[in-house]
Amino acid sequence: MSIPGMVASAGQGHVAPGVVLGDGALVHESAYVDAGAIIGAGTRVWHFCHVLGGASIGAHCSLGQNVVVMNGVVVGDNAKIQNNVSLYEGVELEADVFCGPSMVFTNVYNPRSAVSRKNEYRRTLVRRGATIGANATIVCGVTIGRFAFIGAGAVVNRDVPDYALVAGVPGRRIGWMSEDGHKLESLSLSGAVGERELLRCPGTDMRYEREGDVVVRLEETV
Repeated sequence: MSIPGMVASAGQGHVAPGVVLGDGALVHESAYVDAGAIIGAGTRVWHFCHVLGGASIGAHCSLGQNVVVMNGVVVGDNAKIQNNVSLYEGVELEADVFCGPSMVFTNVYNPRSAVSRKNEYRRTLVRRGATIGANATIVCGVTIGRFAFIGAGAVVNRDVPDYALVAGVPGRRIGWMSEDGHKLESLSLSGAVGERELLRCPGTDMRYEREGDVVVRLEETV
């Protein structure tokens, strides 16, 4: 498919020779993609982005305006990265991750302009299906669990469990979220204070079970 202003082949526009573009991948003519980068099938790279060599972006992703993807970053399939997000070296996004506008990753815990700490980058892993809201900040070295939901403006400085809903500064868990992005409702008499709890997604009626801080989706609705 041809879209005006979009580049579909390496060696054209600002897409360097040696870039791997999957079938149907398109890069806006204002974006730069350096040699050695891999961009999966059907992915869209929009205005003023910069993808450095060594970055690997999966299939059917969307990189909004002014996104930067540094060397060594890995992005899974179907990730949505909104405007003004920088993925620094050490960041890995699994499939179906959503990064809201202007959210922030870091990769050095104690930066100083006059002190080089390139050998101290901390890995940040965002697991499959997680959402990070607009203007949230993720301090390097943490893992955000599967289908977790980080609210807009939150500051995350510790690991986040699967399905957790996190908000505030610093971020605190305030509930649990379904895979479809709805806050889970308790069906247990003991409520959230109990060690075991049955949870329900109000959008799909899918049931989940919590034991302590571990939430799993039940295979069938009750």
